[in-house]
Amino acid sequence: MTSAADTAAVPRDRTLDQLSEQLPRFLRLISAAKVHLSTDPRDRAALVLLTPLARLGPLRQGALAEHVRADPSTVSRHVAALVDEGLVRRVADESDGRATQLVVTDAGTSALEQLGRDRAAVVRRITAGWAPDDLATFSALLGRFLDDLAAALPGDAITPAPGDLR
Repeated sequence: MTSAADTAAVPRDRTLDQLSEQLPRFLRLISAAKVHLSTDPRDRAALVLLTPLARLGPLRQGALAEHVRADPSTVSRHVAALVDEGLVRRVADESDGRATQLVVTDAGTSALEQLGRDRAAVVRRITAGWAPDDLATFSALLGRFLDDLAAALPGDAITPAPGDLR
């Protein structure tokens, strides 16, 4: 004889299996969307570094790499591109004159605002046929999933800003 807990576990397990199967597809589609839905030809990977810099203020390059959980050499290449484009500048670290910190320029702030508008336009287009309740439910559940995922990761996950899409 099966208990109520056993009966409830079967659909949950099936649903978890379905979700686990959907996640790789989600990640592939996000990667494709970064390329195909972009309206800005600049390197989006480099632009992503602007968000924590704008949110947290000046950071040393190593601290930025740790914060975004990326390889320091990769972050170095992206930072060099951002500096070359005038989106970020290096300033002396007040606590250690030998070190530098990265600061978002006005042009960087504008690029970040444009990135947000572009992302919002894509989400609006994709969800145009969704009922408001469905959109609200999906947004809440995705936010909850991402919060729980961040909590499950070792160390300090990227801290979302209030009102950020996370």
